[in-house]
Amino acid sequence: MPRKVILAGGTGTMGVILQQHFATHGDEVIVLTRRQDHYGRGVRSVNWDARSEGPWTKELDDADVVINLVGHSVDCRYTAKNKALILNSRVLATRALGNALSKCAKPPALWINMSSATVYRHAEDRAMDEQTGESGNDFSPQVVLTWEKEFFSHQRADMRQVAVRCAMVFSNGGGAFPRFAQLTRVGLGGHHGSGKQFVSWVHETDVAQFFQWLIDTPNAEGIINLAAPNPLPEAQLMTALRERIQPLFLINTPEWLLQMGAFVLRTETELVLKSRRVIPTRALQLGFTFQHPTIHTALDALCEASAQNS
Repeated sequence: MPRKVILAGGTGTMGVILQQHFATHGDEVIVLTRRQDHYGRGVRSVNWDARSEGPWTKELDDADVVINLVGHSVDCRYTAKNKALILNSRVLATRALGNALSKCAKPPALWINMSSATVYRHAEDRAMDEQTGESGNDFSPQVVLTWEKEFFSHQRADMRQVAVRCAMVFSNGGGAFPRFAQLTRVGLGGHHGSGKQFVSWVHETDVAQFFQWLIDTPNAEGIINLAAPNPLPEAQLMTALRERIQPLFLINTPEWLLQMGAFVLRTETELVLKSRRVIPTRALQLGFTFQHPTIHTALDALCEASAQNS
């Protein structure tokens, strides 16, 4: 039976993946967005500012699922202004949804809120999961904890809630993977910094299947990690990528050079140097199966799809 799925802020890489997945399955997809663009068949947009109540709130009644993807990009310099944008965009959008959902006569059965696997501390020593993971004390983990606190403050007995602590999504449609591939093609596909930092990731196919699984699994609730079960050191990731792209040469990038490059590109080295060694213990315990549990099958699928589309 077709469902009504609300995607709040569903215009980025993750949003497009979910738009396509649900629309292909015959669901009605409504994207809450500031941009009134043309979307594919089965998808329509409704205007909202991610802060205030408005006509968009009527879409929530009788919806089956709400998925909140709103968040200012973290690919920026962590100035005071950008830190405020990163935090407030997440907390205020979640608050607006929570307040609107509290007034629904018939709320969605499920509210999924994006979170981030960067909540865990820099970890080269051991894996981090929902039960044993240790939160970091710096800016990014604290944003996640504040975001999740806001999300779980809006509870109803008739609405299930899941916070998805998502790792880096590997997709040809945007995000980190095209950048990794481009750097490798031009010879910058060596390791970055020491290369010992772990990379947690998830293939786009598993992203779509995971959200579908959350909808279909009534006992999935609370905080759940979304990351392939085999994180690996960044040096090994880059080696696997070079084996498939086969550049003519490679250059390793020391941390001091990354600092310079990050300054020029107006971003932060944390995005490539923080060790995210995250595993999806709860998802595996609840029965989710990854189609791409290892980096090798994920890269094979991504590179094959890229070749077909080029």
